[in-house]
Amino acid sequence: MPDTLPPMRQPQRLRHDTRRRNLKVVSTRDLSPFMRRITLVGDMSGFQSSGFDDHVKLFFPDPATGLIALPGGDVKPIARDYTPRAFDLVAGTLTLDFALHGVAKDDPENGAGPATTWALHAVPGDTLVLGGPRGSTVWPKDYALHLLIGDETALPAIGRRLEELPAGVRVIVLVAVDNPTATLDLPTQADATIHWLFRDPAHGGHTLTDAVARLSFRQTDVFAWVAAEAEEVRVIRDLLITRHGVNPEQMKAAGYWQKGGAGA
Repeated sequence: MPDTLPPMRQPQRLRHDTRRRNLKVVSTRDLSPFMRRITLVGDMSGFQSSGFDDHVKLFFPDPATGLIALPGGDVKPIARDYTPRAFDLVAGTLTLDFALHGVAKDDPENGAGPATTWALHAVPGDTLVLGGPRGSTVWPKDYALHLLIGDETALPAIGRRLEELPAGVRVIVLVAVDNPTATLDLPTQADATIHWLFRDPAHGGHTLTDAVARLSFRQTDVFAWVAAEAEEVRVIRDLLITRHGVNPEQMKAAGYWQKGGAGA
């Protein structure tokens, strides 16, 4: 395995000028009981998002006061990172997908955090403040094989990557969700094989780790992208390197959340 990739295979890293934007909800749509798509509108001039897994920082209102705290004030902001699922600079729109984790909108004991609570109750006219992206990592699209691996929180990035990849590119997708009602339509021109894994014991009790361990592929020119719970991502990364021989320089593995860590 080479120590470094040839320059043409290195990802391109970009920095962006950032500013805060005040956007308003223009529409909401439930993609599944576990995922809600929210489109916002406002001044999107200068907005840049070149990488499929970029993230913006969203600032949410305090559930008790309804006020949005911002950095630099006396009150700690309630902020979370989300992937720009789609954006239109001409129309001034930004689309975000929120994983709802199966909570019920009208159940006060559902345990939802501030981001999920906001998404559950968002209606046209509601406001949201966002910042970023600060930068982008743009991975080449011409690898012999793309591996996209994640759970619900990874679906916005996976969906965006599949839409961006050209026809003929080989892709294997592994997505773990609770049950079949959580699956989404993932359109793509690429030659993609999509495997949905259901954690619910009634539907197989499958895990991402087990699925990655069972993977079989012959390609050596592989780009692997992994996003899920932090400890699970660490194990999957090790499997991809030690069992499947994936070059760690052609891999992005990110813990999108952490068990027991609210807002992690």
